[in-house]
Amino acid sequence: MHIQLNIFLSLVIGFTIAFFVIPKIILISKTKKLFDVPNHRSAAKHIVPTLGGIAIFAGFRISQVLSLNSFNTDELKYMAIAILVMFIIGLKDDIIGLSAKKKFIVQLATAFYLVILGNYRITNLHGILGVQEISYVVGTILSVIVIVGIINALNLIDGIDGLASGIGILITVVFGLLFLFAHDYIYAITCFSLTGSLIAFFLYNVFGSTNKIFMGDTGSLILGTVVALITIHFLEFTPISSTGIYGSSALALSIIIVPVIDTIRVFTIRLSQKRSPFSPDMNHIHHKLLKLTGNHIKASLIIITVNALIIFISFNLIGTIGNNNLFFLLIISGFILAGIPSWILRYQKKYSLVTGEPKSVFAFSIFMKKQKD
Repeated sequence: MHIQLNIFLSLVIGFTIAFFVIPKIILISKTKKLFDVPNHRSAAKHIVPTLGGIAIFAGFRISQVLSLNSFNTDELKYMAIAILVMFIIGLKDDIIGLSAKKKFIVQLATAFYLVILGNYRITNLHGILGVQEISYVVGTILSVIVIVGIINALNLIDGIDGLASGIGILITVVFGLLFLFAHDYIYAITCFSLTGSLIAFFLYNVFGSTNKIFMGDTGSLILGTVVALITIHFLEFTPISSTGIYGSSALALSIIIVPVIDTIRVFTIRLSQKRSPFSPDMNHIHHKLLKLTGNHIKASLIIITVNALIIFISFNLIGTIGNNNLFFLLIISGFILAGIPSWILRYQKKYSLVTGEPKSVFAFSIFMKKQKD
């Protein structure tokens, strides 16, 4: 019963602090004119404060410290320092701006710090391409790539209301439950501390009108760092009674599949167009779905629901087809699903050019039926 109380407190404390801090941040942002000014790429069309990451950071860290008060948390000190670094870098970018190159260098240095000193290092691929244990050098390089990749992946999906925080809630709840069932209470509480603050932010971000706020780079970099570290911890975690779930690369991928697939996809498109992978565009899955639905929350809920279904299916398939087969099935199906919104938009455009009528989803469905007939 003791641990259930700690979990409950971690959620409540994280939520409460973030919920009551956000209005103060909005007031200061409006007073100091710290806004996100919309441009041609922005999904938002109104001026909105961008410092929601401060509330996420405060809710998460205070909740984590208080809820883990009775535990030995020495292993989390490297995570705490890395999150502080990401908080400072994100805050600087949100207030005065920071180049993508400088952010990438800091992310790279932080990743090496976490892998070498914090020991957040992948040591086993668990049968992916027939590979089990890997060397220290290979594990270090792979782990740095995973950490930097996930940080940027969560940063890049923060493009429409409710998406980054919604995906973050899903990821932290699933990992939190897995760690809880495996009696890894330190990481379970860490996950739920972040969940609480993300829920509070989600409410303001999605349902706020005069008190709407974005998480900014401060929030997305913190979220990405925590997700990267709990993912690696899951990959390396061996419970007392192993079920074959913990350590599974395929299951870890299923949990974070949306930001991972979307990032690989947009980076590939940009490189194929001979552009920097960090150059902004409107090729993200959420941008395509926003065009289709015309509504932020609808687009976000579709993506989050699909991610949840993939997790559910993966946990039911892992025992049947194995880690390696599931891993590559997820990659293939992930890219297919990610391409569907673009495919629909292309056919909508074709319909509009042929008929001269508006590109509504209803009209498009009639057009597709006629094409089949």
